Amino acid sequence: MLKRECILCEIENEVAVVTINRPPMNPLNTQVLTELAETMGELEANSEVGAIILTGQGEKAFVAGADIHQMLELDHIGMMEMNNVSRRTFSKIENLSKPVIAAINGLALGGGCELTLACDLRISTEKARFAFPEMSLGIIPGAGGTQRLQRLVGQTVAKELLYFGEMIDAQRALEIHLINKVVPAEELLPAAKDWAQKLAQKPAVALRMMKTAVNAGASADLETALTIESACFGNAFATHDRKEGMQAFVEKRKPVFSGR
Repeated sequence: MLKRECILCEIENEVAVVTINRPPMNPLNTQVLTELAETMGELEANSEVGAIILTGQGEKAFVAGADIHQMLELDHIGMMEMNNVSRRTFSKIENLSKPVIAAINGLALGGGCELTLACDLRISTEKARFAFPEMSLGIIPGAGGTQRLQRLVGQTVAKELLYFGEMIDAQRALEIHLINKVVPAEELLPAAKDWAQKLAQKPAVALRMMKTAVNAGASADLETALTIESACFGNAFATHDRKEGMQAFVEKRKPVFSGR
């Protein structure tokens, strides 16, 4: 992995831990977004990585939004260019062939909350807080918040969070299915690594096809989505790991998957 200023990355036991390194609030600027996209691209190509954890440096914030200082310096064209970088980066994470788990260690506000939505799974500490405060700045979310949020929690709840911009705690986030799990702060990375290691041991092609079917089908009509699912099923069935999984089931043993 290339050394980067704003993004840290450690790989162990087929799990990559990617940390946004701009404490204490870890705001997103063009450099962070560019480095994050580059890091994810390298992890996508790394055959020794089966799952990825994304978190923020420190205990205060996962990502407390976009870098307002940079935004104040931009004109309309510059801001749209920055927004396009955000969109491409978040879409890259969402469409990565490997599962990405957000380990939310603190505030996830605005662009930070949008970043969690691009991940497959979300685990937070009990002290994490979530909000879309863009309305108070005279803007709206521009990196997927208005679209991914309603697909995750439903339009009614999404409008409440987006219109009022009020902060919610981890328990409320869990209740509305914004996140999957809440743990004490000291258990955050262990819990995320436990999930990531379990996912890294799954048959890689089947897991990739599962993610493709869910993501692509979510924005399609039912018949199109079923066609996508069928194609993904066929791709998974054609693998060596499918044969190994079924043979292991018949032989009543644990399968040994090879990623082929």
